[in-house]
Amino acid sequence: MTIEGTVHCFFEQSGTFKNEFVALGIPALDYDIQNNFGQTDHVIDLFAEIEKAAGGGISIFDSISSNDLIMAFFPCIYFETIQQLFFALASRNLEKHPVQEKIRYALERLEQRTKFHRLLYQLLLVCYDKNLRLIIENPATVPNYLISGQNFPPPTMIDRHRRMRGDWFDKPTAYWFINCEPTNLESYTPCREKRTVLSLPPGAKAGICSEERSLMSPEYARNFICDFIIGQRQEHTTVTLFDGLWM
Repeated sequence: MTIEGTVHCFFEQSGTFKNEFVALGIPALDYDIQNNFGQTDHVIDLFAEIEKAAGGGISIFDSISSNDLIMAFFPCIYFETIQQLFFALASRNLEKHPVQEKIRYALERLEQRTKFHRLLYQLLLVCYDKNLRLIIENPATVPNYLISGQNFPPPTMIDRHRRMRGDWFDKPTAYWFINCEPTNLESYTPCREKRTVLSLPPGAKAGICSEERSLMSPEYARNFICDFIIGQRQEHTTVTLFDGLWM
């Protein structure tokens, strides 16, 4: 696709995708409620903005045009695989707790999941109403509430082996392209540093959707942008990938 405007990276604090867009000559900005990396250009409650926009109110979406692109790294904490253990009352974090406490905890998480699920649908509604281009990113580990449970439209594509494009983690990731279509190139970059949950430093939060596990490498960000968003061949990569790495 051609991006004549700005890329708005929602829920991204690291600046990884933002900086790669900028390096490719495309203006980009980061938006999040936190600024732990010093890269957040707009510290803002995106959930509140989504709800205002979905209700017809004035919001940040009023300053975004169809020439722009929103790339939303939507929080996955209530959708990813490990949540199933809480709902099955089988989480090891609570194994020594009374069953009543496990049930109360499951009910609390159920309410939160419904809230996040609603916000995700509201984001879709806003972008369709305003004809805005949107890419949603979320893990595709299975079982997955959004994908396996058929609780959301099927993803446009799943990148099954991010390390093949130079990322630190080999973590299957789903992408939804709304009001736009992905291009199809295959940039291969050897992973310079392989990370696993066990290799993270002491004290790191290593959950599936933790800050450490959610980070992507600059190499991966650049390859993804060039392969699937702007369709730009790169000289520094090998354009060969095994079949079946994405769908």
